[in-house]
Amino acid sequence: MSNDRIAVYLSKEMYEKVRKKVELSRGEFKTVDEYVGFVLQELLKEESNEDNSAYTSDEEKEIEKRFKALGYI
Repeated sequence: MSNDRIAVYLSKEMYEKVRKKVELSRGEFKTVDEYVGFVLQELLKEESNEDNSAYTSDEEKEIEKRFKALGYI
């Protein structure tokens, strides 16, 4: 992923919800930007995997790790 950045604006309400998720992630995500970038990246991966190919083992472990950090697992 490139280091070039472009601003994306969220409502204050959505920002606060994401900020709370970041706090609950137990250090997995350091900023709202990092969390939002991860979520968007995962959504884009899903779209690009229209051939229904599964995640690699390493990707599944990383996703599971992040879901655990967020308290979903």
